[in-house]
Amino acid sequence: MEDVLEVYTRPYDSHRPQVCLDETSRQLLAEVTPPVPVVPGRPARQDYEYVREGVCNVFLVCEPLRGWRQVTCSQRRTRIDWAHCVKELVDVCYPDAERVVLVQDNPEHPHARVAVRGVPARRGQAVG
Repeated sequence: MEDVLEVYTRPYDSHRPQVCLDETSRQLLAEVTPPVPVVPGRPARQDYEYVREGVCNVFLVCEPLRGWRQVTCSQRRTRIDWAHCVKELVDVCYPDAERVVLVQDNPEHPHARVAVRGVPARRGQAVG
């Protein structure tokens, strides 16, 4: 725990940005009957029946010390989707950083062990 607290107390360094990454799955729903809008003297009406439209995965990436955040979605929740999110973070958002300090809620994140399998590395960098 002390290691995590030490990371949070570091000053801002653009060459070693501290980036938080979290993900969650969300169920996608569609209405069966469109809601009836409000009219004078009558409240809006909405039917609670819905149709499942699958799920999506939402990635939230933020750098609190810079006040920056980005949200991306994928159709699945797989290791490769996570790896693509991290690859975009490193290659697109922080191409000039020496190192990106990635903070996640689970240090034993199952995706981290195979983070880049199937995702090409930056030129000149080792994968894994």
